[in-house]
Amino acid sequence: MIVKVCGMTEADNIRQVDVLGVNLIGFIFYPKSPRYLYQIPRYLPILAKRVGVFVNESKENVLMYADRFGLDYIQLHGNESPKYCRSLHSYGFRIIKAFSIAFPKDLLVTSDYEGFCDYYLFDTPTTRYGGSGQQFDWSLLQHYNGATPFLLSGGINSYSAKALKEFHHPRMAGIDINSRFETSPGIKDAERIERFLRELDFSPSNQL
Repeated sequence: MIVKVCGMTEADNIRQVDVLGVNLIGFIFYPKSPRYLYQIPRYLPILAKRVGVFVNESKENVLMYADRFGLDYIQLHGNESPKYCRSLHSYGFRIIKAFSIAFPKDLLVTSDYEGFCDYYLFDTPTTRYGGSGQQFDWSLLQHYNGATPFLLSGGINSYSAKALKEFHHPRMAGIDINSRFETSPGIKDAERIERFLRELDFSPSNQL
């Protein structure tokens, strides 16, 4: 299972989480987010892949951030079109496209993005484009029949390990954790994450 920790901002904290062996560490480049990263930390992940999270950003700015931060993945959390995803994909970036899920019909649009994204991310609807700390109804994902693997996001917390181990979907590739593992916005509780990973029976891998 892939584990992504999103919304990190502080160098020592990034290092603490990086050594846990998580697969992806995300940085949010959306100015309205309380986890907005506006300058390069003294430490960037060495073990985990680096993910830049953007919301309706210009392609020029995405490429600028990708170069400055050495991004491996681009996560698009706004209303970006399939054409936009395809364009960034053509630059060699791996693409994660986020979708807010409240009803089965919300999954229909994913078919337009097939072939242009490496992963989808299914999250809880919020006007803040993620980081709500609320869980959506995972049973809705039984209606997802696409080919693109997905990461499960939205309200996953330190007590979610049992439910995650009981949830099965052929296209589920991993999880994305964020606000429910924080001591304050952008600062993660590394010990809490470590305990959660043990309960999840997580073992680091190089599957990405």
